[in-house]
Amino acid sequence: MGMSVTISVATEQDAEQIFRLQYLCFQREAALYGNYRIDPLVQPLDEVRREVSTDCVFVARLGDEVVGSVRGHLDEDGPASIGKLCVHPRLQGHGIGARLLRAAESALEQERGATRFRLHTGHRSENNLRLYRRVGYETVGTAEGADGVPMIVLEKAADAFATTA
Repeated sequence: MGMSVTISVATEQDAEQIFRLQYLCFQREAALYGNYRIDPLVQPLDEVRREVSTDCVFVARLGDEVVGSVRGHLDEDGPASIGKLCVHPRLQGHGIGARLLRAAESALEQERGATRFRLHTGHRSENNLRLYRRVGYETVGTAEGADGVPMIVLEKAADAFATTA
């Protein structure tokens, strides 16, 4: 009998697993852009710990193992930012990313009053773009990441939450 993946709020004890998972998951993105200095690969563990304690962070668990995570926070002057969505490569394509997004969106809306959500991904990241568009995000612009990677910026209204499937 197999275990099911559960989604829950991250705890301080999850920070190190999130850190390791993020490093594993973003290798593919780094290779896609030929840039191994992208933020998820160079972010220090202490910063991950700080985000877990202050931001809206969710994890996907398979037993005791963290197999996915996402982070979000409310920007003072605009939409809630959602980022660093990652799912262990062996479990991608099973809806875990969409479930993590829904959890972050719901918490940001209900607990922090978000009315819009914003996220970004690299312009070559077709799988990410496909997921974000499927759950209701629309392209609103482009930006250059601090690491020089061209990014596509996507947003959706909080009231579009019900359409994320």
